[in-house]
Amino acid sequence: MENEAVILQIYGRVQGVGFRYYAQKKAEELHLKGFVKNRPDGSVYIEAEGNSDNLEAFVLWCEMGPSWARVSKVEKQQIPLQGYTGFEIH
Repeated sequence: MENEAVILQIYGRVQGVGFRYYAQKKAEELHLKGFVKNRPDGSVYIEAEGNSDNLEAFVLWCEMGPSWARVSKVEKQQIPLQGYTGFEIH
């Protein structure tokens, strides 16, 4: 299984709803590394890397988010592996 890395930009009602906390929890369940942070424009920014199947499962989760979130759009971009050692909230 090959490792991949992606940037995800998540739009909608995604701040103030626990998105970063639940994204970190889901990423750790899937053994992914990287970080999640809120952006000034109201979106959530994620860099994540790991096994391609687990990464795809994480992207699918991000398209829904936690129950209080309302995701309207997820932009995904492939990037080179960054070598993260954990999954952090910034």
